Amino acid sequence: MYESMKGMLAKANAEGYAVMAINAFNLETARGVITAAEEMNAPIIIDLLQDHVKSFFDCDILTQPIIKMAQAASVPVAINLDHGHDIAHLKRCLHEGFSSVMCDASALSPEENARVTRGIVELAQTYGASVEAEVGNMGRIDESGAMLTDDEMYTNPDVAIKFIQETGVDALAVSYGSTHGDYPEGYVPTFHFDIVEKIKAGTGAPLVLHGGSGAGEENMRRSVEAGINKINVGTDYMIAQREFVAKVLAENPGYDYPTLVEGSWKAGIEVIKRYIEISGSAGKARS
Repeated sequence: MYESMKGMLAKANAEGYAVMAINAFNLETARGVITAAEEMNAPIIIDLLQDHVKSFFDCDILTQPIIKMAQAASVPVAINLDHGHDIAHLKRCLHEGFSSVMCDASALSPEENARVTRGIVELAQTYGASVEAEVGNMGRIDESGAMLTDDEMYTNPDVAIKFIQETGVDALAVSYGSTHGDYPEGYVPTFHFDIVEKIKAGTGAPLVLHGGSGAGEENMRRSVEAGINKINVGTDYMIAQREFVAKVLAENPGYDYPTLVEGSWKAGIEVIKRYIEISGSAGKARS
């Protein structure tokens, strides 16, 4: 079943759980996301990072095959453009059939962020699509050595409440301690749940946790209790696939390549299923 995030997040909000949003970047990784959701009878969101879409397979090539998989799925599936900061490209993704987009104008002033986002909300409504936005900012751990999220990057709850009221977004990503990417070994971030609780109390809107990989099971469960209804995970899914490939090739460098690709996305399924369990969305798909 192919749909926007709006309905599935409204249901999660009403029933007190979160829907997992898993980063994919091609047909195989998208298939793994849907397969895991079907095995857990859970709604699911396929997050396609805008930078990946533009670098690998653009929206005019990638979207329709994934939509067909989503339509054939036994559980609700949304396709969401993750961190859509190129607004012209975001509009193309809506035209190509994305059921949801994240309008990431968080680098702008709060007033300009709201203005840009409000325009995308109005446009998305003509496509029957939902919109996620972001207030605050999160760090990124990658080859560039970017830093962890610090206090100055946290979401101001008052600004977030005003933003939701002014824009009418379907979901808001908030920064309260997580960071994109793979944390240093043994590191578990400190989450400031009061930020989430205050925004939730002031708006009742679905809220989003980015950087779920490695955040810690207790942090994730408490986030859901505080009001998070969408949890983004990408790094852990990709690490599981990378480790499978590395192990297989170390044991057999001549391993059949098509079989290797098939096995890699299957290796990530258990990671997704574990996060679905933590989020409370297992068994929440409509019958």
